[in-house]
Amino acid sequence: MLTLTRLRADHAPALLAFERENRAYFARSIPDRGDDYFQHFEARHAAILAEQAAGLHHFHVLLDDQGDAILGRINLIDITASGTAELGYRMAERAAGQGLATTAVRDICKRAATDYNLTSLTAVTTTDNPASKAVLTRTGFAPVEDIVLDGRPGTRYSRTLGVGLNR
Repeated sequence: MLTLTRLRADHAPALLAFERENRAYFARSIPDRGDDYFQHFEARHAAILAEQAAGLHHFHVLLDDQGDAILGRINLIDITASGTAELGYRMAERAAGQGLATTAVRDICKRAATDYNLTSLTAVTTTDNPASKAVLTRTGFAPVEDIVLDGRPGTRYSRTLGVGLNR
């Protein structure tokens, strides 16, 4: 059974492996993290855990059946006092096309409302990423604005929480 859990310090080795193994795959549809991310991974991991502890962000990983390999990341970042956050997610290439992103986004929407007391989420994706657009649409997000994301055309989506939590 797959598990969506909050990011912890002991996830660091599996998270670094996930990011390295999928770097080229991710770069085809989302902005690349750059070499600096990998060179300073340990410090970055510690920093985001501190930000999570301060309530600025909520980071999650989707673990495989054995609980030792990461299949995806699902994050709520830039939490505001008014109860909004931005959703971000990425799934491993080997997990793509299996409905895991849709399931994880549904789960995080429920957690955002019930565990984190958030009222709405936004998300962005590039126009040339139909899989991400489909996940957002299936989980109750609606397009609200055309944007440019890392020089590429994209769309900003929004979802009010507490409405259609079963979607």
